[in-house]
Amino acid sequence: MCEQVDVLAVGAHPDDVELGCGGTLLRLKSLGRRTGVVDLTRGELGTRGTIETRALEARRAAALLGLDFRLNLGLRDGNLSLDEESRLELIRVIRQYRPKLVLTHSRWGHPDHGKATILVEEAVHHAGLAAIETSQRRFRPRRIAYWTHFDQPVLPHIGVDISDHYEQKGRALEAYASQLYRSDSSEPATYLSDPRFLERIRSFHTHLGSLVGCSLAEGFLMSRPPRIGDLTDC
Repeated sequence: MCEQVDVLAVGAHPDDVELGCGGTLLRLKSLGRRTGVVDLTRGELGTRGTIETRALEARRAAALLGLDFRLNLGLRDGNLSLDEESRLELIRVIRQYRPKLVLTHSRWGHPDHGKATILVEEAVHHAGLAAIETSQRRFRPRRIAYWTHFDQPVLPHIGVDISDHYEQKGRALEAYASQLYRSDSSEPATYLSDPRFLERIRSFHTHLGSLVGCSLAEGFLMSRPPRIGDLTDC
């Protein structure tokens, strides 16, 4: 069983974490941090690919990201419920792995993304309540960081320099071959399967990099401001 991790990333579907914070997870690994991922659903309503294909792709991406663990809670794609059972599933993971920081969706975009945000917020809070019994010690992460996405009209609170890790992030994204452009595919087109999709993602991270003074960056909104010892380090 994996030990405590420093950072837990939670995505609604397989590939959400790679898109939102794959570079940040890679940078954290390079700094010696332990990282884990929870996929809430199996992506069974996806237009392209199958459950089995997505599971295999997620395992390949996990290896490319160097994750210490990856779990899938098997909640219902397209119908995430903000109910006690779903919340308890995530609380158990938080109490088991005790991350200092949780990364997840911001509220825009796919309906499941917005619900995932609320589910994570509730689980992070409730994991610290002694009255909620899971046969585990209570624990509450310090902060939630919400990744920003290329189609969101918002500026991040912080930017993480992923310039040295972007190529590996790209390989993790390319592990999801069923979702991306393939000239021999007869499956219906989606915005991910557009031949220019990966180029657009890189352009987005280049833009964020220009905001914080590096080549490529991922951006995050924070549940509360981070503490900085030396303002000149910003």
